[in-house]
Amino acid sequence: MLNFFLVCQKKPYKSKGFSCYKECHPFAKMMVCKSNHRRPSERVENYSHVRTNSRAKGISMKRFFRRIRQFFYPAPEATRWIKMLPYVVLIALFIIVLIGGAYVWDYTNSTEFCGSACHGIHPGEIAAYQTSPHAEVRCVECHIGRAFIGNQVSRKIGEIRHVTAAAFKNYEYPLQVKSMRPAREVCELCHNPDKFSDDSQRVIYNYSSDNQNTLERTYLVMKTGGGTVREGLGDGIHWHIKNKVLYYATDESEQEIPYVKVFDEQYSAVYEYVDVSSDISPFTIDETDLKEMDCITCHNRISHFFPNPEEAVDSALSRNLISSDIPEIRRKAVEALSASYESKEKALRDFDLLRNYYRDNHADFQQDHIDEIDQAIKAIKEIYRQTVFPDQQVDWNTHPNNLGHMTDPGCFRCHDGKHLDYAGYAIRLECNLCHAIPAITGPEDLETQILISHEQQPKSHHNPNWIALHRFVYDEDDENEYCSECHDVSNFGEADNSSFCSNSACHHQTWENVQLDYLDSGETFEQIVRQLSHYPTTVDPIAAWVEEPDLDAIHREQEEMLCEDCHTEWPPMGPPSNEICIECHGETLQGFEELTAKYESNPHDSHYGEDYPCSSCHPNFGLMEPVESCAFCHVMEDIVNLEEASSE
Repeated sequence: MLNFFLVCQKKPYKSKGFSCYKECHPFAKMMVCKSNHRRPSERVENYSHVRTNSRAKGISMKRFFRRIRQFFYPAPEATRWIKMLPYVVLIALFIIVLIGGAYVWDYTNSTEFCGSACHGIHPGEIAAYQTSPHAEVRCVECHIGRAFIGNQVSRKIGEIRHVTAAAFKNYEYPLQVKSMRPAREVCELCHNPDKFSDDSQRVIYNYSSDNQNTLERTYLVMKTGGGTVREGLGDGIHWHIKNKVLYYATDESEQEIPYVKVFDEQYSAVYEYVDVSSDISPFTIDETDLKEMDCITCHNRISHFFPNPEEAVDSALSRNLISSDIPEIRRKAVEALSASYESKEKALRDFDLLRNYYRDNHADFQQDHIDEIDQAIKAIKEIYRQTVFPDQQVDWNTHPNNLGHMTDPGCFRCHDGKHLDYAGYAIRLECNLCHAIPAITGPEDLETQILISHEQQPKSHHNPNWIALHRFVYDEDDENEYCSECHDVSNFGEADNSSFCSNSACHHQTWENVQLDYLDSGETFEQIVRQLSHYPTTVDPIAAWVEEPDLDAIHREQEEMLCEDCHTEWPPMGPPSNEICIECHGETLQGFEELTAKYESNPHDSHYGEDYPCSSCHPNFGLMEPVESCAFCHVMEDIVNLEEASSE
């Protein structure tokens, strides 16, 4: 029969230093008495050790807390050292906690902690970081930012969701960045945009996929620029940072940007550009959806860049990690790195098969250069380890790199020639806007000539749509074409680098993100072709424009005039001077003013001067009447035709 304790229902009373119950209620609610009391008549078996252990633990805890209390609150008759000892211990504990906390804080801010202890879930990012320009900059410098330690602690607490996601594996590959510290709080603490950067030269090494791995060098003069407008600076690539630029992206990776709004500080003007190939209307865009351009808009992969196989192999060849003397090594290395594999281990094993290829196809070379082939295979394996992470679904295609425009849209997200404002002027698409025109040299070239353009260029070359329009300006069948006055136009449109017009950096490339076809027909073409000084002879006339002869037809066909008749400087840098026009139209200044005397006020009287060339109001072609030109600046109702007014 089971023996058990009964819980008393009545209050205990104190007697002889311990609590006991005066009597027990015959009906109990629980089978075990919490006070370890029982009726004397009840039998207790196998519970004596429970009572003894519980009593011993209670005595030990009471004794421990009593001694702690005696330590921190010594008796009045205790010695001075006994009284000071608690304070010494507290100070020592505080110092230990402070120093320990500092070490813990420093360790959690270290690259080792971020890369392994915490962020081991994406090893590719730490691998790319270790070979980046910021390899000596700690992760927290960019991802947490420099600030007062209290702000840094609050920022770390705000990122606790990442720790939770990592602990509970609540994430999906490939990982995507959702938020970053503002560039002005991170990048600009080291890279001051107010500092002007001089032009600098870059050399890009490209190896061909032929048997000899032929080397071509591309020389660029980068126009970094920067600086403040008040100092007469603010141009170059870093113009984007010194002027406020807002944009609207339709995708998460910001590769599609159909709308751009520019605040030009120098001219105190605001420009809006819309991609003519999109169906978006600027009136439907909420201002709160616009993002301001900053460093990360372009330098989005500056510390976590994964080069594609071509870039990685070319870099290894240029640093002699892979010998360029090995036949076909550039092509075979790119093929091996670009292939798909079941696993990383399988890929590394397959790279060793390159030895078999050279044994079967280049036996003579392999016999004497086995060490170079082994070194090449080792370098290819290292490239693969640094750029491909199958488990995390990361390689060079995962994240677009917005710096440049060779492999990803990059600059061409906005500078694609088809972002036009209301007047038809584009965001400038120009080869020498951010860098000089590329100069490409081969192994047979003993020297390199880099062309540096300056302000002394024809007016047409400063047009934002010049790249889209220059295709129509040059007429190789025209004996009077003037492009050859400045440029070598031989082999026009080819890509053999034998002349200015056969530059393979321009004509040999397939610019998928520059779709100028949208500008070649329709109203858009009519709008931008008006920006040329003369209608191009390589394009069929627009039917609506030939109903009445324009100035081009009058000067070229009816009067059979030559370019030299109006343009005294050659090649022409802009429209002819007003004096040249007056020699034929009015002959004198008085006669020139009488040509428009019927208007009030007389435009030839009020606008005459070097600041208002005749071409401002008199285009050489198109349907625009001279009076219609006034509407760009004046209210048409304020212009009175005196002859019509008198007849009425």
